[in-house]
Amino acid sequence: MKTALITGASGGIGYAIAEALAKDGYLPVLHCNRHADGMQERAASLGGIAVQADLSDTAQITRMTEDVLRQVGHVDVLVNNAGISVSGLLTDIDEVQRQKLFAVNVLGTIECTRALLPQMVHRKAGCILNISSMWGQVGASCEVDYSAAKAAVIGFTKALAQEVAPSGIRVNCIAPGVIRTAMLDCYDAQTLDDLAEETPLGRLGTPEDIAHAAAFLCSDRADFITGQVLGVNGGFVI
Repeated sequence: MKTALITGASGGIGYAIAEALAKDGYLPVLHCNRHADGMQERAASLGGIAVQADLSDTAQITRMTEDVLRQVGHVDVLVNNAGISVSGLLTDIDEVQRQKLFAVNVLGTIECTRALLPQMVHRKAGCILNISSMWGQVGASCEVDYSAAKAAVIGFTKALAQEVAPSGIRVNCIAPGVIRTAMLDCYDAQTLDDLAEETPLGRLGTPEDIAHAAAFLCSDRADFITGQVLGVNGGFVI
């Protein structure tokens, strides 16, 4: 059975991706950081397992990935979905917030990949899917640090895709638009309505919209696609 590790899978986009991959026959490994309560049961309901780690801590990433490989033997698909956001003017974001943002969104993505890449190279097969953001493509006011971090994920995707293609490994990226997840809880109803109106397709995205795209990019149907960024944003960014 093929195995997929999905980081940041405690809810929202990550859990939806885990559900979609489970339906496609993968054994899903669901990673979480703070929301460990009930994760084992949720993972078991999908026929998978749960693991916990703070992805801003390289030692914890090493421990987690070693634990995963001991339990399941190998990882065919890595979905680097875990991420955090910080909003505010650039001058109002402090050093601690900025370092945490980049540690999770950028270094966490790189370190998870680095830890699991050798076993993919050894088997000359594998798929890595990174979750960025449309702000990583075009930038956003009051989201400068977040935009920069997500742009780094896109750059990482493109460079790594070139490096590992000779080993039969594909690396792609999804850049979601405004998606109805807990990250939107800070916005009031009017703001959400305005965002929906700004979206050419007339609605906000759902975690399932991202999961459908992820399932495709992780499947054999996409076996000639690598180094690409797929915008799933309802036309918000074209």
